[in-house]
Amino acid sequence: MRSFNYAIAENKQGLAAALEKGYKIKAGGIDLLDMMKERIDKSDRIVSIAQLKDLRGIRERDGGVAIGALTTLRELTENEMLRRKFPALADSIDNAATPQVREVATIGGNILQRPRCWYFRRAEYDCLRKGGQTCFAVNGDNTYHSIYPMGSCHITHPSNIAPAFVAVGAQFVASDGRTSKTYEARDFFVRPSEDVMREHKLPQNEFVTEIFLPKLPDKSAYVEVKEKQSFDWPLAACVATYADTKWNVVLAHVAPIPVRAVAAESLLGDRADIDEALAQQASEAAVADAQPMTQNGFRVHIAKAVVRRALLKACGKDFTA
Repeated sequence: MRSFNYAIAENKQGLAAALEKGYKIKAGGIDLLDMMKERIDKSDRIVSIAQLKDLRGIRERDGGVAIGALTTLRELTENEMLRRKFPALADSIDNAATPQVREVATIGGNILQRPRCWYFRRAEYDCLRKGGQTCFAVNGDNTYHSIYPMGSCHITHPSNIAPAFVAVGAQFVASDGRTSKTYEARDFFVRPSEDVMREHKLPQNEFVTEIFLPKLPDKSAYVEVKEKQSFDWPLAACVATYADTKWNVVLAHVAPIPVRAVAAESLLGDRADIDEALAQQASEAAVADAQPMTQNGFRVHIAKAVVRRALLKACGKDFTA
């Protein structure tokens, strides 16, 4: 790892000043330190935000729930209110990383983490996302890459948890130290066709302070399929939520962003109860636009399975078949 200057932000204004000087934020540091050790991130100025206690905690507010960006994944999984009212969120966090990582990793860091594409993560590959001319997944090993084409880069979004926020219409509140700005979760993540160098819309001089869930769903479920049940990223995952007589279905780990299965949502309409036949039809609709690469076609079938299972699970029905 390269040497770097290290600062500690004591308040939001100090953090804003550090960002203006080119400092990069370290919260839990899980992803940042990985990137620095792999010499993908060559930052020489790091600022810790661990001291900003007002960015931590879970509070019910205005009929919804506010989650501070520095709240750890462990703190979220241990919150009984969220586990009871939004089980999809709790389950998605339970399946993220390992207990040791969840002890330190923050929710803000999780939604902002960089792609896990092995070409992006290896210093010897000068890929598109690092400013190069080639997406090596096109002619290389693309087993774990996107099955939904969204531009010239074929990463998949790495967060288990972000899809739950998309599904409930969460808002990401950010600050530049002086003013606040709100991003809708559904519009926050950037497709490669929009900007191949970025995963989200947050500029360098802003930092996420809070995630606000305006309303918790009446029903929700999270289902994933992994190759191994220890520390691993899913082959596909799905969050299904029902609120205000409407289903939201969001697929994860199959596209560069958490992708809403709009065709499946339209098919489900306002039906509060989903039977096996309708869940199967919705799963088919969810993958109708999938265009797998040369080696990952099998994941279309897995994506279909997690949609079906999530809908049935949200309705309290057997989803294991």
